[in-house]
Amino acid sequence: MKFRFFEIFDYVLLICVFLLVFIGILFVYSSGVNSEQISVSKEYIKQIIFAGSGLVIMVFFAIFDYRKLQRFAPPAFAVLIFVLIYTIIFGRYVNGARSWLGIGNFGIQPSEFGKIIYIVFFAWYLERSENTLPLKRFLISIAILGLPALLILLQPDMGTASVYFPICIAMLFAAGIPAAYLLFIILTGILTIVFTILPVWQESILQKNIAFLSIFSDNRLRLIVIATFAMIGLIGALGFLFYRNKYYYFITWFSGSFTLAFGASIVGNKVLKDYQIKRLIVFLDPYTDPLGSGWNIIQSKIAIGSGGITGQGFLKGTQSHYRFLPQQSTDFIFSILSEEIGFIGSLFVFVLFLIILLRIIFIIHNTKNTFGYYIGVGILIMFFFHFVVNVGMVMGIMPITGIPLLFLSYGGSSLWTSMWAIGLLMSIHYRRLDF
Repeated sequence: MKFRFFEIFDYVLLICVFLLVFIGILFVYSSGVNSEQISVSKEYIKQIIFAGSGLVIMVFFAIFDYRKLQRFAPPAFAVLIFVLIYTIIFGRYVNGARSWLGIGNFGIQPSEFGKIIYIVFFAWYLERSENTLPLKRFLISIAILGLPALLILLQPDMGTASVYFPICIAMLFAAGIPAAYLLFIILTGILTIVFTILPVWQESILQKNIAFLSIFSDNRLRLIVIATFAMIGLIGALGFLFYRNKYYYFITWFSGSFTLAFGASIVGNKVLKDYQIKRLIVFLDPYTDPLGSGWNIIQSKIAIGSGGITGQGFLKGTQSHYRFLPQQSTDFIFSILSEEIGFIGSLFVFVLFLIILLRIIFIIHNTKNTFGYYIGVGILIMFFFHFVVNVGMVMGIMPITGIPLLFLSYGGSSLWTSMWAIGLLMSIHYRRLDF
């Protein structure tokens, strides 16, 4: 029995996770040390507690037969939706978003845990709908995605909401949904972002008025455009219905995407605050607002650049210890790491994440259970998206979205979610030959 217990754990994942969490604790501690080398924050103590409790969560879900989650998936998703609604109404404001629940100093972020619940529920649905018509399956999948993503966006927490979209696309791709449907989501998402940020881009970066761009800021013109594209889409749908010509299909496809994107951009402008929208574009030229939205990117790039090859040494970074870098224990933890242990240390972190991702691919490839396969795909994309977006963000090559670097950034919700995911992966791997 003891031997079987130790067989449960995937030691490649375990070693990589332990190393990342340990590095994270070190630099959460470093982020709380001031220029006089005095620790002014107890976040590292909390992070140690989060890591210890996260280990318990990981072990529990590694031992637990993940296939039993199928019976709990629908009620868990229903509870998630209720909690997200409750959070919008009664949650705490943190960094401009009402996305936290808690008592006293203890707080959790339901949308973080929601990512795993969403993955499990969506995997449950995809497995049970394999014989459903692709279009119906796709539309129901979009509804499953849209409900939690919209509620999180209403908090408003654009960064966390954005994680749900690549997870959905990857799991739909794994489920064999036609590429045209997936491209429809991708195009609509890209157009929504572009249409939402164009008014702010015109005002903040271009700094001149272009008559054509008024259709993206004037609600009356927007409604006219939406009605026009909707009518074109309806005509295209009728044409395809009667003539079965692909020409009409593509008309419907493009016009539908534009219609949804224009409508979503109106919602985006209403829900998102100006500074949140500005974060999406300020990376193009952070010096347009060097003391405002561009400040984080500028200071982060200075920190990374000053690290050089070997770094300035642990606790010897200037950007963090002189408090030039905001949110340095959470979203910008990689900036401190790069400043103090340099390119070599950063490369070591890159390698650890690469090993984790490759190991997840190995687990996905070898499992015989469809439910486990879908869960593995969802977790893979969650880890990949968090890593690429966070590192790209601190390097100034991607927008600032407030996405933490998993295992390293300070925060119990993020770390517990990551450890939960690792536990599920171990459970899937241990039972890889079971259907």
